[in-house]
Amino acid sequence: MTRPREKVLEVLEEAEKPFSPYDIQKVLARQGKHLNHVTIYRILDLLCHLNLAHKLPSSGKFVKCSLGNKAGCHRFTVCRQCGAIQEFATNELCAEESKFACNLGFHPERHISETFGLCSNCYKLPEKAGQAPKGKAEDAQKNSI
Repeated sequence: MTRPREKVLEVLEEAEKPFSPYDIQKVLARQGKHLNHVTIYRILDLLCHLNLAHKLPSSGKFVKCSLGNKAGCHRFTVCRQCGAIQEFATNELCAEESKFACNLGFHPERHISETFGLCSNCYKLPEKAGQAPKGKAEDAQKNSI
């Protein structure tokens, strides 16, 4: 692990939200370290290949892998209100998606997935204020269709 790679991984470890390569470049610049964005992109590609980081499909930003080599495809839940991200892995979903793809004549190599909605904190937040929670009315409407 080279020093620039360590620095990029440290930035992701300390980040509270997904970062773009330019976000990482700004953090490093504030620390007096200078890496051009092309180098940061290459480092991020390597970190993703080593399963040390993940690129979120919806935003193109990066997060540190929080599960290491846990079996199964790594997935994310993303709160549409506060932006909180949780990573999880599941062998069952991975196997089902691979089976589905194989039935179509496709040979899957990896799966990338994000689920959007409200985290438990944001879902409960309006209840505390005496309002109907955002999402519950929409959920009820979707379930009734």
